[in-house]
Amino acid sequence: MRRLLLAGLAAAVAGAALVTVLNRRDAEAAVTPPPAHASFDYQIGSPYTPPDGVQVVSRDRAADAADGLYNICYVNAFQVQPGEQGQWDADLLLRDAAGNLVIDEEWDEPLLDLRTEDKRDRIAAKVNGWIDGCATSGYQAVEPDNYDSYTRSKDLLTAEHAKAYLTALAAHAHSKNLAIGQKNTVELAGDREAVGLDFAVAEECGEWDECGEYVEAFGDNVIVIEYTEAGLRTACAGFGDTVSIVQRDRDVSAPGEPGYVRQVC
Repeated sequence: MRRLLLAGLAAAVAGAALVTVLNRRDAEAAVTPPPAHASFDYQIGSPYTPPDGVQVVSRDRAADAADGLYNICYVNAFQVQPGEQGQWDADLLLRDAAGNLVIDEEWDEPLLDLRTEDKRDRIAAKVNGWIDGCATSGYQAVEPDNYDSYTRSKDLLTAEHAKAYLTALAAHAHSKNLAIGQKNTVELAGDREAVGLDFAVAEECGEWDECGEYVEAFGDNVIVIEYTEAGLRTACAGFGDTVSIVQRDRDVSAPGEPGYVRQVC
């Protein structure tokens, strides 16, 4: 009898695992990544009328989707936008041993504390609300930024924390029929299937000679943004016939604003 009970339990567990896998595959099948090698524009700073021929555009979650195009919704998922600190529970902001906020100094953004499952769940609940807004606004995909924040965390966060959190966001995005992209963090590209990521958005992979690693993990489902002419030349020389590549100014400004740059291969 005990053997029969154990066998039945094992079968039930195996069946539940199979259902989970099949449900995940069904969700992934329902999403469509950005078209490969499509003309792309990066508009996470100021949205504007896309140039002629553009097929894919990425915009901030607060912006309207562009009519008739494939739209990617930018979400700052791992750090807090300047001025939005008060919108988060204090214990969800990462602090060092002295109680000081851990800050991404380049962008003056506090890091979110992903160290426990409870905190990851609470953070994901808020960010998933933003993802719901992306779906409602007509976006087809989401781009969660700062996956690599653990590298700026004073060793308080790990890659495993980041992957566990992004896996939860990916499952939710798929439940809303949204594709989800890996933003930078080439060192974790090999984990894309385990996390549930559909495409990559790689900043300066030409500049840092990393484009090949993204292509190895994601095939042609890679979007490249360069900020220098040298980076654009390198990316175009290696991958201009297969993936989407654009050069933008670092402020991601709009036409007519000082410093505006947009070049393609």
